[in-house]
Amino acid sequence: MESMIDLIESKLPEMSKGHKAIANYILSDYDKAAYMTAAKLGEETGVSESTVVRFTMELGFDGYPHFQNALKEELKSKLTSVQRLNYTERFSDDSDAIRDIMSADMENLKDTIASLDDKAMSEAVKMILGARKIYIMGLRSSSPLSSFMHFYMTLLFDDVIHIHSNSTNEVFEQIMPITDKDVMIGISFPRYSQRTIKSMEYAKVRGAKTIVITDKDNTAMTENADVKLFAKSSMASFVDSLAAPLSLINALLVTLGMHRREHIVNSFEALETLWSQYKVYEVGRDRNTEEEP
Repeated sequence: MESMIDLIESKLPEMSKGHKAIANYILSDYDKAAYMTAAKLGEETGVSESTVVRFTMELGFDGYPHFQNALKEELKSKLTSVQRLNYTERFSDDSDAIRDIMSADMENLKDTIASLDDKAMSEAVKMILGARKIYIMGLRSSSPLSSFMHFYMTLLFDDVIHIHSNSTNEVFEQIMPITDKDVMIGISFPRYSQRTIKSMEYAKVRGAKTIVITDKDNTAMTENADVKLFAKSSMASFVDSLAAPLSLINALLVTLGMHRREHIVNSFEALETLWSQYKVYEVGRDRNTEEEP
């Protein structure tokens, strides 16, 4: 699929003066242009808002919102951390930033629910329940997601392997024993981790079932996936938005728990005894009761 930048560059020689001004601005500051309104982009380039809209339609888009969404999607996998940091320049103050970021997380959750594939979720549950071993991998910014999933999966299943390391060799040493009786769950969002992609490829070659949790289809992350689970993670700054991916994983865990209820009960009964014996959690007390001297 032709990239947005390539598309604009290929049509640049044929463009009118006004459209060239828009095109050149996007090519030089595409990370800023992606988050501008049509009116703001027109103001920056010295053309009218309607000219900006016509520009996007001549590129083959239904209108400016369609063009803007496509540009944002492409940028997610291309922007450097410094370019992502520049996004914060659009916030007028701390309050504006806080509300904007939290609103964006809410939109990501809504979009994820609206596009949820029930059949894929059911297939993922079936694969995990039927696996001998469960391998979970999520590196860099996806590491908190894989850690969260691993923590609760160990309550549900006896043999869960968490792949986590900064060394490529160590990663492959951990997944080397995977077989066709196992399942590999790979988690990655833009910018996609090459080690996670290669590990998914290796698991597939070994005959293991593969489940991917990512943001969209037709990427390197989905090439070797038997089941694809998608969660929206549009970023609003240098920090990745993990609200929707975490919610998707939470939903998957709860669904698996419905099928492993007896195992969970046994696990928690044993754990509660250990937690109490070794004082893992603080024991609450009645605030109205005075402490003994």
